[in-house]
Amino acid sequence: MPPTMSAPPLNPKAGLRAALLLLLCAVALVSITAAPAAGAGPGSPDSRRGDRTVVRTEQGLVRGLSHGSYTTFDGIPYAAPPTGPLRWRAPVPATAWQGVRDATRPAERCVQMPAPGASGVTGSEDCLYLDVTVPTAEPAAGKRPVMVWMHGGAFLGGSGSDYNAGRLSVQGDAVVVTVNYRLGIFGYFGHPGLGAAPPFGLADQQAALRWVRANAVRFGGDPRSVTLFGESAGALGICAHLTSPTAAGLFQRAVLQSGSCLTSFPRGALAPGTPAYEPFAPEAEVQMVGTRAARQLGCTEGGNEEVLACLRGRSTDRLATAQLMQSFNRPAFGNGLLPEAPARALASGRFHRLPVMLGTNHDEMRMFVGLSLAAFPIRTEGDYRARLTEAFGAAAPAVEARYRAADHPSPALAWAAVLTDRSFTCTTLAAGRTIAEHAPGLSLHGYEFDDPHAPVLAGLPANPDFPYGAAHGFEMPFLFTPFPTERPLDEAQRTLSDRMVAYWTAFARTGNPNSTDAPPWPALRMSSPHAPSVQSLAPEPGGIHPVDAYATHQCSFWDRLSR
Repeated sequence: MPPTMSAPPLNPKAGLRAALLLLLCAVALVSITAAPAAGAGPGSPDSRRGDRTVVRTEQGLVRGLSHGSYTTFDGIPYAAPPTGPLRWRAPVPATAWQGVRDATRPAERCVQMPAPGASGVTGSEDCLYLDVTVPTAEPAAGKRPVMVWMHGGAFLGGSGSDYNAGRLSVQGDAVVVTVNYRLGIFGYFGHPGLGAAPPFGLADQQAALRWVRANAVRFGGDPRSVTLFGESAGALGICAHLTSPTAAGLFQRAVLQSGSCLTSFPRGALAPGTPAYEPFAPEAEVQMVGTRAARQLGCTEGGNEEVLACLRGRSTDRLATAQLMQSFNRPAFGNGLLPEAPARALASGRFHRLPVMLGTNHDEMRMFVGLSLAAFPIRTEGDYRARLTEAFGAAAPAVEARYRAADHPSPALAWAAVLTDRSFTCTTLAAGRTIAEHAPGLSLHGYEFDDPHAPVLAGLPANPDFPYGAAHGFEMPFLFTPFPTERPLDEAQRTLSDRMVAYWTAFARTGNPNSTDAPPWPALRMSSPHAPSVQSLAPEPGGIHPVDAYATHQCSFWDRLSR
């Protein structure tokens, strides 16, 4: 799920914006929440291998579930429940247990932003659990690499158990871990009484990585070979960890899918009136919004400790409103976990030197624009020009001259192309260039997922006049299978899926996606930004090859415009 642009916190005039954001989050999450749990998938449980399904973790024994070619261990606590006095505190280790803990089904997801018309809260505050998927066969050689997945969802929704990692694990001979972390007001709340507290959701992710380091070998994994990978908000979190001093040594490789340290959206990107979006916020700003929230919740008497005690006494229902959840979906910087904005840290060279793979989808913003067209249509060149003017002000004529509506099938698709290039592709390439400038010898690889006929994610509205193409999140069914889509992958797409799984897992094993039986993937060389060094991932034959994404997506234009 993509990052959404945060509405002005607790602003009574933001009703239109909040309603739109709620709709977008809810619809885009349909495809994710419908996904099968990590333990589902091909093969049936095999009770005859019961001895292989019990593993001793640091906290105690867990019994998983065999699915023939792989075994899942679901709902393992990596931290204590962040409830009661532990609400809005850094995660603490889970307590040990006696006997064998059942790990055959996922735990509840973290509290989600409510969908329109929903009654009651979805998810639980007691949600700091992870799922582990392990191949049944003996490892090909020594310990297996470990891949830790951070889900997307705008820091407002999603769950690690929504992603079936069986194929990644078996085909790539890897241990795959998917993680839940706190969301919305529960994960990113700030208040003067909390001081320079870390973003709790990101602190959860680091706690999960510490659990992996302590327990990977017990599942046959190598704790010194951990790849952190994630999409959208998950990728933004990985960007944070790349620049976080407290993440040092917790992972050895990183894959950022459709999100980077430079991701941002201009004004009006989703609809008229939506504000510009930057994924991280200053600690003081988050604290100010938290003070307003405390007043709204009736917690005003006494000093900071009394106010926090009052807030911790409020029910989950009182906190998990669309307004409050949306007011806290930007991790704060200016604390021990994130001393400065990740974009600034990256620009200054303050990031961990480790192999990085990063990329985007060819038509990222068609997801966002397509969801908003029913409420905010872009039918004419006049509609298109108005959107450009709101987003780019005095620069709008230059953008329109570069992206003429007449050169696209429709004004709406022209608008989506503008936003894809400006907000995703070119910012990702700029992040890659920054990494390369500060660490020229680093293993750095870029990609562009470019299947124009990728299956549409389940739950997205069909619009024959607005094809989604390779939109945001549409690469997910090629890595996690089965995945809820309008139709299954065809033969050519299954071949592409095989290649992508092989690339991702080769990178996890060696820090380089290349292998002997796949089309070569050149390193991302940014000394000459026009070098065709981004790997295009499209159905074969001939769909996997280097392309010049910098030129295709008009990045020299956007670089000049941003100066």
